[in-house]
Amino acid sequence: MFHRIGDKAYKADLNNIKALCEVLGNPHEQLTTIHIAGTNGKGSTSHMLAAILQEAGYKTGLYTSPHLRDFRERIRINGGMIPEQEVINFVDAQKATFDQVEPSFFEMGVALAFDYFVKEQVDIAVIETGLGGRLDSTNIITPVLSVITNISFDHTAILGDTIEAIAFEKAGIIKKNVPVVIGQLQKKAGEVFLGKAKEMNAPISFASENWIIEHQTKTSHTWKLNIKNASEKEYHQLQLDLTGNYQLKNIKTVLESVELLRSSNFNISDEHVYAALKQVKKLTGLLGRWHLLGENPLIISDTGHNVDGITQVVEQINETPFNQLHIVFGMVKDKDISHVLELMPKNATYYFCKADIPRGMDAKELQQLANSHGLNGDVYASVIEALNTAKANATSDDLIFVGGSTFVVAEVV
Repeated sequence: MFHRIGDKAYKADLNNIKALCEVLGNPHEQLTTIHIAGTNGKGSTSHMLAAILQEAGYKTGLYTSPHLRDFRERIRINGGMIPEQEVINFVDAQKATFDQVEPSFFEMGVALAFDYFVKEQVDIAVIETGLGGRLDSTNIITPVLSVITNISFDHTAILGDTIEAIAFEKAGIIKKNVPVVIGQLQKKAGEVFLGKAKEMNAPISFASENWIIEHQTKTSHTWKLNIKNASEKEYHQLQLDLTGNYQLKNIKTVLESVELLRSSNFNISDEHVYAALKQVKKLTGLLGRWHLLGENPLIISDTGHNVDGITQVVEQINETPFNQLHIVFGMVKDKDISHVLELMPKNATYYFCKADIPRGMDAKELQQLANSHGLNGDVYASVIEALNTAKANATSDDLIFVGGSTFVVAEVV
């Protein structure tokens, strides 16, 4: 399982997923889909689009990864998780196939999602890639729309150690004659995407260039935005219940995608957009994105875990009023740990911990690395013990941040 043990679990080809889907009657060929890739933001973007589609009356499947608390979070229809019995029945029915094909955990989950969405006759399925794009197990679909949020350094041992190499892998989801939205225009990555789109005769648009936020205000629970595009399409006082600063990039990607879906005859009104975006978490069950865990003291968790994600998280911490800063922090072993630690605030008390997975970095080792970057704090036996100690130490006007890894956040949300 990649998310537990890391690179050893990754299978860099599509043979297994094709074999599984062949046995299942190729359910992916019977689905109308949207395919979403990117280094950061693809989960939030997937959930926002799913919320809009279901608010517009479409029976909407949503496949994402990883999960935080329950495997069934990965496979949802109109926000509802796949029933446990459906998972059990699928595994029981496919045991012989699994023995023959020897698929990865991720490949089994993708096949289950496709099979379940067809069985339940969804109108459309929003499919998030797991890793990369070109060789990701989800990349056997031919969607009506492809979306790539952004490119930054993550999983470099698998995807490559240059922006161009990573962009090449993500660009693998661009299909012949299928429109593609790129969330952020980044010079080196943009050249790769433009080249691939031209090769595939795929209409391409860059959301960051087409949309501008003219006004923004934020409460602890909501963004309020005035945002319009180059064609003067405008949303006034658009509310979004995802309050991470990085959502201001993702919202442009989502709205650009909506415009393209409308041009493909999807019936999505402005009212559907307004109604959906102010309740994304309620409609889809999204967790862990600048997630409010408590107030007095303010307790926030966020799943940002690579250099780009942590950069944005730290910016938001710095904008947040507090007296003292407490950070419950753990990472996995295969991330760019030193560069992440360079970014973390030095004016904080750290509570170093290890998520309960084999891939987690030993908390004592993390503490020693952090000390070399001027970050100081004690080691705790578990994430919960670290958080409880931070709560005991904090006053009502302090900030407690929990993060560094998806798996640390998973233990507290």
